[in-house]
Amino acid sequence: MEKNGVAALEKMDAILVPGGFGKRGTEGKMRAIRFARENAIPYLGICLGMQLATIEFARNVCGLAGANSTEFDRETPHPVVALITEWLDRTGAIEKRSEDSDLGGTMRLGAQKCPVEPDTLASSIYGTEVNERHRHRYEVNNIYLPQLEAKGYKVSAHTPNENLPEMMELPAHPFFVGVQFHPEFTSTPRTGHPLFTAFVAAALRYRATVKRPGGTLSVVAA
Repeated sequence: MEKNGVAALEKMDAILVPGGFGKRGTEGKMRAIRFARENAIPYLGICLGMQLATIEFARNVCGLAGANSTEFDRETPHPVVALITEWLDRTGAIEKRSEDSDLGGTMRLGAQKCPVEPDTLASSIYGTEVNERHRHRYEVNNIYLPQLEAKGYKVSAHTPNENLPEMMELPAHPFFVGVQFHPEFTSTPRTGHPLFTAFVAAALRYRATVKRPGGTLSVVAA
């Protein structure tokens, strides 16, 4: 990361990478994610933000050079995020999709209940179950989970049918969470979402730890 970029991130109390589509800006986002991971800065990744956190971890912790999403690089040697071509919908019917499928018609959309692993950061926020809305096509590739988990990557919630990662966290980090769903879809100014509340609380704790003067929290959305 360029020197000016590091200086800017050093002033942040938390880092958030939201959802999105396409390759533009993803390498810069992963540099910000790496900075948050290595410097114990609170991190929240939403949808694409969870996928990029997984890719960054695969590359820089697991040593999987060239790891990527097939959305960005179809020839990646390590497709840690990939298009899931077949799954069961909420009625039990088989849904199929491919690179040529219609974008909107092949997304994982709507709410889906998923059990949460006990004794995790996710369980402290959600309890035993998470039920959030989705809007994405690509998923974390289960084939790579043993390598990721051996290095400290924790899947704290899975989808019940396909066993796909729904939430991830790094237990060795004060607050590092990625979610495949979109909590912003159900958050309002008067009814704050528990995940955002936990994220802000983590930012306040971090600010106190580094003894930064009081005032407005500094959160960058990379």
